[in-house]
Amino acid sequence: MPVRGAVMLHVLNHISKKRHRVLKNNERLAKAVSSPPEDVQDQGFTRPSVLILVPFRSFALRWVAALTSHTPPPSYQIENHARFQTEYGLPPGAVDKLSEAAPGVYPKDHVEMFKGNVDDSFRLGIKVTRKSVKLFSEFYSCDVIIASPLGLRMSIEKEKNADFLSSIEVVIADQLDAMTMQNWDHVQFAFSNLNQMPKNSHDTDFSRIKPWILDGNGDFLRQTVLFTAYETPETRALFNKSLKNVAGKIRTEHFWPPLQVPEGVEPSFIRFDCLSPKDELDKRFDHFTKHLFPSVMKSAVQSANTVVFVPSSFDFIRVQNHFRSLVGTTHTVLSEYSSNQDISRARQAFFAGNKSFLLVSERFHFFRRYKIRGIRNLIFYGPPDHPQFFSEFLSFPFLDDGVDASDVTCRVLYSKYDFFRMERIVGTNEAVAMVSAI
Repeated sequence: MPVRGAVMLHVLNHISKKRHRVLKNNERLAKAVSSPPEDVQDQGFTRPSVLILVPFRSFALRWVAALTSHTPPPSYQIENHARFQTEYGLPPGAVDKLSEAAPGVYPKDHVEMFKGNVDDSFRLGIKVTRKSVKLFSEFYSCDVIIASPLGLRMSIEKEKNADFLSSIEVVIADQLDAMTMQNWDHVQFAFSNLNQMPKNSHDTDFSRIKPWILDGNGDFLRQTVLFTAYETPETRALFNKSLKNVAGKIRTEHFWPPLQVPEGVEPSFIRFDCLSPKDELDKRFDHFTKHLFPSVMKSAVQSANTVVFVPSSFDFIRVQNHFRSLVGTTHTVLSEYSSNQDISRARQAFFAGNKSFLLVSERFHFFRRYKIRGIRNLIFYGPPDHPQFFSEFLSFPFLDDGVDASDVTCRVLYSKYDFFRMERIVGTNEAVAMVSAI
């Protein structure tokens, strides 16, 4: 990814300029005899100045590769590189099934996201000097921290403080769309602990601290770069509330064309009205249970071979409990917590027609990406965050022989608060009209 290399070059430029300024001021202070210079405020409370947040170890591997590509040997010595490759690559003898699979077996975006080591709990300190890059450096002696949101949170809770984040000047958050499929609370926790006053001094020379950091204004001068494949309300809220840079903010917008779906399939978009986002969850559930689902049950055809796709994990639990309360309706589930045995059993029962309904969470499909057979009817409890999931599920009925487009039905429940998701499916212009209509 060329962008990753360019951003890492910017990071190294920031670190090298900071180091050069500190070394030059050290010389000035050493040469001063009677009156030391006063303009030597060149440091923070702690040394780390760059934080890179990534979802999996495989992405940490890619960022370090981008770093070492700009610090090649023999001019630079990469310390602990073999250990890093061992801990952040695949275990010895392990085979990456995604990379080894034939083209087309798995979607390209899934292969790109999940190839390599997908452990999501890690933190890595990197110290950069004029002649070496030291991996696995202690946090308080490193320049760059690469971590997952979970790994960073575990480190903060273990230390009972976030002092090593007190003087961060550059933040890069990569693959925010993947982090929304993990635990978004960890991302919010990480950003809430940036540029806070440290609890301990850590042998800091307070005469060398930059004035704005000493005044607690580090977050107003911190540079933050967010990368995501698409926007969600969570990422927009992060952009609006957590970024306070006095130089302003820039957000790139994407104009989405309508999504291509199998020819002949005509999705039905069902809007429910909601005046407040606080009521959105209840209004959606009420409309599903009192209007949409009862109309489905009136049809013998639509009340069988039906998948209910639920984007939110919280909504998924609610919908699952509702199905459990129904008498005479058979269902099975595929969630992110399903074991391999549960998945096999659920898919077989649904395909064989032993279960009329199959509940699928978006997180399950994000992590597993199974093709599901036996579908004739689709109900989207809400539009998926990933637009490709919409077209994928609409293509699954045609995995079975003899299926005509007229045999497939699709209903999508949405409100005006689903604009981000809707525009990725129906296109930006159409989404504006659909959420604005009275």
